[in-house]
Amino acid sequence: MINVTKSFLPPLEEYVKYLEGIWERGHLTNHGPLVNELEEKLRLFLGVKHFFFVNNGTIAIQIAIKALDLRGEIITTPFSYVATTSSIAWENCTPVFVDIDPANFTIDASKIEAAITPATTAILATHVYGIPCAVKEIEAIAAKHKLKVIYDAAHAFGVKQDGKGIMNYGDISTLSFHATKLFHTVEGGAIMTNDDTLGHRIGYMRNFGHKGQEDFWGIGINGKSSEFHAAMGLCVFPQIEAILESRKTLSLAYDQCLDELKVNVKRPRLPKGTHYNYAYYPVVFESEKQLLSVRDNLNAAYIYPRRYFYPSLHTLPYVKPGIVLSEAESVSARVLCLPLYHELPVDSIKKICHIIAEVLKYE
Repeated sequence: MINVTKSFLPPLEEYVKYLEGIWERGHLTNHGPLVNELEEKLRLFLGVKHFFFVNNGTIAIQIAIKALDLRGEIITTPFSYVATTSSIAWENCTPVFVDIDPANFTIDASKIEAAITPATTAILATHVYGIPCAVKEIEAIAAKHKLKVIYDAAHAFGVKQDGKGIMNYGDISTLSFHATKLFHTVEGGAIMTNDDTLGHRIGYMRNFGHKGQEDFWGIGINGKSSEFHAAMGLCVFPQIEAILESRKTLSLAYDQCLDELKVNVKRPRLPKGTHYNYAYYPVVFESEKQLLSVRDNLNAAYIYPRRYFYPSLHTLPYVKPGIVLSEAESVSARVLCLPLYHELPVDSIKKICHIIAEVLKYE
């Protein structure tokens, strides 16, 4: 069986060594030494000023919205995981959707200004599949209209744009460290900012608002993660360069095989100056019918790609109905992410590509 992804697991003995230390100290959570060590290593690796390890990527977005004290409307993308939209709604803000750029599937910056109203307070954009948004254009729009910017960077671990770590753009960036991500802590996430005031606020917010044992800075939530999750991150982190290189090699193998077989699928285009992380391998078919036929034939061979992301988020039952976003609707109906993980055999990639080629021959 070949799934769309497979979690990287370090040698068990390495994780056990960390567990032995946890047992010796008896410090299981509440900003223990392993959490502190992981935060500092990731802060330096990603090149940000303030880094907060939290218990998942969704709470990271929710804390970001709360830390920026956002109200009213937040302009966002319809092409992302559901948590991007649900976090806005959960925080009693209104998601306002802008269509996507058909070249790279991120929010179309040229359409953002038309969606701004007096109720708009922020832009929440996603670096889809790790492909950077038009960060400079978004920055200019936000400055002109005095809007805050959050980037859902769940897919973008290790990505750089024009030599600058992608987490340095916007007011706040968030990450997911879910087990399916290329860097993971089983469950987990992160909030990053270069703003000292926001960093101060987020630090309190993720820990119930505690200011000492008997005093509170303000409202907060339990966004903390544990020593056990940090231990996994510390085991995975030394392997990150090898994981990234492996994913690049496998992605190039897909490119070569699909090209040799003359498979007629499209791929998103990386912006110029992107140092990419090869987080996913999405392909776009000519029609949804083609996609479903390919998926069913792959499933019959015990190969399980996934429709990242379907349906388009502006069609969710709890958002304002009736809007038409043609690019997002078209891409979401036709895009399929093929299996990609660190130890996927190249022979499996060839098998996947040959099945796709054979199906499309008769479509």
